[in-house]
Amino acid sequence: MDFVPLAILLIVFALIARRTVGGKRLQIWEIMSLGALGALFLGQITPLAAFNSINLNVIFFLAGMFIIGEAGIKSGYILNLFTRVLHGAKNMDYLIIIMIFFVGLISTILLNDTLAIIGTPVMLVLARRLRINHKALLFTLSFAITTGSVMSPIGNPQNLLIAASGFVGNPFVDFFSRLFVPTIINLLLVYVVIRFFFGNIFDDKPRRINVSPIKDKSLAMLTKSSLLLLIAMMIIYSLSSFFIHQTIPLSSIALISALPIIIFAKDRYKIIKNIDWKTIAFFISMFILMQSVFLSGVFQTLINYYDINVTSTAAILSFSIIVSQFLSNVPLVALFIPIIAGSGATIGSFIALAAGSTIAGNFLLLGAASNIIIVNSTERMKKEPYGFLEFAKIGAVLTLLNALVYWIFLSI
Repeated sequence: MDFVPLAILLIVFALIARRTVGGKRLQIWEIMSLGALGALFLGQITPLAAFNSINLNVIFFLAGMFIIGEAGIKSGYILNLFTRVLHGAKNMDYLIIIMIFFVGLISTILLNDTLAIIGTPVMLVLARRLRINHKALLFTLSFAITTGSVMSPIGNPQNLLIAASGFVGNPFVDFFSRLFVPTIINLLLVYVVIRFFFGNIFDDKPRRINVSPIKDKSLAMLTKSSLLLLIAMMIIYSLSSFFIHQTIPLSSIALISALPIIIFAKDRYKIIKNIDWKTIAFFISMFILMQSVFLSGVFQTLINYYDINVTSTAAILSFSIIVSQFLSNVPLVALFIPIIAGSGATIGSFIALAAGSTIAGNFLLLGAASNIIIVNSTERMKKEPYGFLEFAKIGAVLTLLNALVYWIFLSI
């Protein structure tokens, strides 16, 4: 058993928490890349094993989704869509409830990291128009993104890893059938928690949000076409898996859906250039580093030593929520999938891993990359983001409620 990969991993996440070294502020993808290079340089993983560890299915899926997201931002379609949905809200209660469920449902087809990038400036604009504390809307966005994405195999990166692993037979059917009802309940709990902690923004005053115009009608139409094609591809994927027991790669869903933009958009090269390549670099590096840690056998030894039942729903939920605060949820899932698979676990174990690792993002600030994206985006727009302790105070209450709901439903 070699502890070097684990040491590299701990250094990586210590740097991610600190973010500043020698006066230089490091980005998360840079830190993860340094970790992967360290594992390669120190001989903890061979170049061939490193290349084979990269899940290209996930990488190409991310690229396709980021293209759709970038086109939605550039065209103004996303802001227009948000304001049209919220335009009819009568007061703050209606507005927050509509926002929670709209964001939660959108997060089932758009990666939550993409929605965090898109949604943060929208929340800040809406807070200014409504003249309310912008943190209330940022918390609403963060919790709705995280919670809503639980029920979809493409709602967040960790669910995507599980869906692409091959251990869940029909990801769309299995995720939605097992997680839809508890997730809807947990979205209602998001409203209850926001109402409790930000009660001062709720009043009976009428709230009207003007609909924002679309900047580029042609690109907006292509974005809408891509989103409709994405939904159609999800349906085709599920039906083909159910009736003929054959599926297309998940990457094909995103890439085919992005084709209207790739082929017909006038600024397609600029759109592709401006997608979130840093997150893609983060994932490539993460795959390499997590594989080196897995090959070291450290986590397998610890699980065996403490006799952790990796097939128990309660154990998986607890373990994934707690450990995600130290490793972040995506690396945890990348590391834990082969461990659960090696234990002969059922589909239910992987679904519990998806639920636990995702709602871990509601607990502490470092529990999900989408939280970090919201903080960074808020700072770039010269607004004060929520702090670590501020997030923990509210997030701990919500996560406890979330975990209880998922444990009840997944244990039935």
